[in-house]
Amino acid sequence: MFFQQIHHIAVNASNYEKTKHFYVDVLGFAIIRENIRSEKNDIKLDLKLGNQELEIFISDVFPKRPSYPEALGLRHLAFRVDSVDEVKAYLEQHQIMCEPIRTDEFTGEKMTFFFDPDGLPLEIHE
Repeated sequence: MFFQQIHHIAVNASNYEKTKHFYVDVLGFAIIRENIRSEKNDIKLDLKLGNQELEIFISDVFPKRPSYPEALGLRHLAFRVDSVDEVKAYLEQHQIMCEPIRTDEFTGEKMTFFFDPDGLPLEIHE
């Protein structure tokens, strides 16, 4: 098979300061590089968490997400955590509201959703 693993996930965002603070300061992603791309009217922020890379394109020209969470395209990003309760409390201490914790009907594991500054659904899952 040609495909070995996912290299990166790309996300569009609208506000550089809020997005960088959210993903780097609150969620703990490491910055790989930042590039201002004047010709494309955006900033490309490359981040890393574990062995996964996240590319964030930040510009004020992207249209808003049309629905939650059922828009075509990327549905949500999910992060494995040791304790959903602990991470939910941490996020809420940073004024990031989470949905109530529930049990995944297929895996029986705890999970919940929260949202990035542009409303992208993010999941924490034990």
